[in-house]
Amino acid sequence: MEAIRNALDFSDFPKTDLGVALAVLVFLFCFPFFPHSAFAMATMIQFFIFSLYGMGWNTIGGYGGQVDLGKAQYVGIGAYTTMVCLLRWDIPFWVSMPIGAGLSICWSFIIGYPLFKLKGHYFAIATIATSLVLKDLFEVWKFVGAARGLGILPYKYHPPDFWRLIFKEDVYYYYIIFAFFIVGLLYMNWFRKSRLGYQLRSIKDNEEVARSLGVNVHWAKIKTYAIATAFVSVVGSFHAVYVKNIEPEDTMSLDISILIALMAMLGGAGSLWGPVIGAGVLIPLKSYLKEWLGAAAGLLGIDLIIYGIIIMIISAFEPRGLWGIIEKIRRRRRI
Repeated sequence: MEAIRNALDFSDFPKTDLGVALAVLVFLFCFPFFPHSAFAMATMIQFFIFSLYGMGWNTIGGYGGQVDLGKAQYVGIGAYTTMVCLLRWDIPFWVSMPIGAGLSICWSFIIGYPLFKLKGHYFAIATIATSLVLKDLFEVWKFVGAARGLGILPYKYHPPDFWRLIFKEDVYYYYIIFAFFIVGLLYMNWFRKSRLGYQLRSIKDNEEVARSLGVNVHWAKIKTYAIATAFVSVVGSFHAVYVKNIEPEDTMSLDISILIALMAMLGGAGSLWGPVIGAGVLIPLKSYLKEWLGAAAGLLGIDLIIYGIIIMIISAFEPRGLWGIIEKIRRRRRI
């Protein structure tokens, strides 16, 4: 009960923040009732997906200060577990999703113990290496479709199928991932005030001081890495049934790992709202710039240049991201 109360307790935020957050949640809940295109609906679902990815990354990268650039490997494990279970044994989503999360956590413990012996950029490079090695293995593993991947044939099922998450209309996927989004926010609100959350902040500030205070630094990092992994894997499972066709390049590429990290870092790593703000900026920007400047105007690649310039400007102005800019403006108003 205490954990639930902590998850629902937002009293440390200004009322203005809570008012804005509530208004945004009401808008998100009502969005499907407004006139919208299929492209807009897909963009909103991507926003929820990457918000959750960013929340997971924020536990180890934001609060723990460990720059992980290999999160895509857990997207792949979750996605492939759900897809293989459904296609090979007709195991539905709600059963295969926790199986995928369990496998991802097991893999995170296997590689996490040696990885957290490393620090700084060595750790970041090692996470990239483990992710790329796993991606290469999946590309030659015939059981999971190798490089061609796996795909669901929707006509074999009778949508709407809530047990397997097979739908014709995206609105069903929208509200399911919206529910995951709410649960993720509540969990992160609890996590930042938990004992592990405070331990991670002390580790981020100074590992030696944290160790002298009795914090098991190595074990705290491994536990947090497993939590981040579970977040990403669960959403990876959703991704599989949503797109209905997965392959290693689609789920386990380095681009996805970097994009996940950018969500939290641009929005504000180490803050509750940072990953949501980052996804709210980057996902529509990425989708619409690619559509307008790439497909419509024929300027292929220009969207990526603009995308990169905006990220560099914000990062140079305030290393703590957009949430840091908001807090800086508040402090100036109080003076």
